[in-house]
Amino acid sequence: MEDLFTVGIVTTAHGVKGEVKVFPTTDDPKRFKKLKEVIVKTKKESVTKKVESVKFFKQFVLLKLEGINTMDDALLYKQAELCVTRDDAVKCDKDEYFIADLYGLKVHDEDNNYIGEISDVIQTGANDVYEIKREDESKVYIPAIKDCIKKVDIASGLMVIHVMEGLF
Repeated sequence: MEDLFTVGIVTTAHGVKGEVKVFPTTDDPKRFKKLKEVIVKTKKESVTKKVESVKFFKQFVLLKLEGINTMDDALLYKQAELCVTRDDAVKCDKDEYFIADLYGLKVHDEDNNYIGEISDVIQTGANDVYEIKREDESKVYIPAIKDCIKKVDIASGLMVIHVMEGLF
């Protein structure tokens, strides 16, 4: 299971006092208000930084992080990923899962026939769609709806689905 979750990507500096403009990759950008620290991953390193302030501007989050005090400092983190640990992640409700935990799940139908492995999660407006890569490298797509998804067991790496008529 994944232990770090990306919650945003630094797009650029904002202002002259070291704030960074972040494109949020989380379902709930307001979650940044509750963060005490983030892990900043660049191509060279990963460092933990305390969050000193949070503001919102259009679809972006403006963060002031510890030790980043000038525009030049902030520009060093352009394109950096902002991550949180599983402990700091938003808690999932019943029948909700982190997308990162779904990748690689073995998918079986209700008769225990092997279908394939989750290779992608496509987020549509209505519901997510799971891409399943079959043994012959072909792909099938199933909607992430209760009528289709019967069981998800992250710890066992298993998903059981109901194959609705016309699905494959």
